[in-house]
Amino acid sequence: MSRIVAIAMALAALAVPALAQPAAAPATHAGARINFPQTVGGAALEQSQVQGGTATYMYALNKMQIYVFVFDGGRRIPPGSDTPQLMTQFIDEVNQAQSQLKASGYGQFERPTVASACSYGGITFRCIVYSVNSTGGRLFSKLLMTGYHDYFLKIRVDWAQATGQSQADADKALQAFIPALVH
Repeated sequence: MSRIVAIAMALAALAVPALAQPAAAPATHAGARINFPQTVGGAALEQSQVQGGTATYMYALNKMQIYVFVFDGGRRIPPGSDTPQLMTQFIDEVNQAQSQLKASGYGQFERPTVASACSYGGITFRCIVYSVNSTGGRLFSKLLMTGYHDYFLKIRVDWAQATGQSQADADKALQAFIPALVH
């Protein structure tokens, strides 16, 4: 298993509590009104699961992994990327990623001090890029979150320095992926 897939799987586990075998997620998330077809914006669906109230969809595109998480945490989530609920959850997600990566033995976690806002397909997300050192070079993740149809919509794209990809490549992938997903 490649290091980027291993780290991606570890990070995917952050969004769901440890329970029995997860079930496949439905092709349509009825609450958030999002369809998850086999291909979206050039990315191919590799797997999906529902566990602990979180639906997770993993897509692959040009050696990048794109994860989509849809969950509500037991409450109605207001729309947008700057609500108090979203801001609190976003900070928690970044801190959990940092803790999980450190516990998995990855070093030199780097992230900007302050998250920014970014827009894809007319939707504004709270976003941040973080990275860690691995034996094969730096591994990067861009985390996006927004409130969408009463749910948290969390998207994360992972890439490795060793594959010659950059944040510009990840942004290009997201520019194709997100508008096709939430049209």
